Amino acid sequence: MINVLFADDHEMVRIGVSAYLSAQKDINVIAEADDGGDAVRLALKLKPDVILMDLVMKEMDGIEATRQIIQQWPEAKIIIVTSFLDDDKVYPALEAGAASYMLKTSKASEIADAIRATYQGQSILEPEVTGKIMNRMRSKNDEYLHNQLTDRETEILLLIAQGKSNQEIADELFIAVKTVKVHVSNILGKLQVQDRTQAVIYAFNNNLV
Repeated sequence: MINVLFADDHEMVRIGVSAYLSAQKDINVIAEADDGGDAVRLALKLKPDVILMDLVMKEMDGIEATRQIIQQWPEAKIIIVTSFLDDDKVYPALEAGAASYMLKTSKASEIADAIRATYQGQSILEPEVTGKIMNRMRSKNDEYLHNQLTDRETEILLLIAQGKSNQEIADELFIAVKTVKVHVSNILGKLQVQDRTQAVIYAFNNNLV
C-alpha cells in the first residue's frame, strides 16, 4: 500500500482527488493539508510514501514546503500537482527537490499512475515541463559553446554574420586569409555547426549580433 499525503488549499480538489485515490487498491490517502506549513509538519510526522503538493497555498507555498521537507527528510518523494507551467514555478519546484511535476488538468488515473511511478523512484514530468527543461539545457549548452570562442574568433564570427568573405575579413583585421580560414574552422568546431550559414544562425539565435 502506498501511503499518500495530499496538500492543496482547495477543499473540493482534495475531496475529489482523495476519493479517487483511496478507491485504488494500492493507494491510501493518510492525511490532507490545506497549507504548506501543515504539509511540512504532517510529512515529517507521518513520513508518507508519496506527497502530492500544490504550489499556490496560503501562508507557505508548495515550493517552500517542498524545500523544507527535502532539507529535513531528503528521501521524501514529492509530486507537484498544479495549474502553473510558468518558469518561476517549474524550475524552483524541481530545484527544491520535487521528483515529479503534474498538472491539475491531468486525469485522476494519470495522477495515480504518477504516484506509483514516483514511489518506484521514477520522475514523471508533464510533456510541457520536459520541453522547458530540454530548452533550458540547450540554452545553457549554447551559452557554453560560444563562451569557448576567443575574442578574435568572436570578432570574426560577427564579421561573418555581416556577410563578409574571408578576404574582406582579412583586409579589415590586417591578417592573412589563411589565418582567417583557421579561425573560421575553429569557430565552426567550437559551435558544433557545419558551415558559415549555421554559424550565423547560431549567432543570431544567441543574440551575439
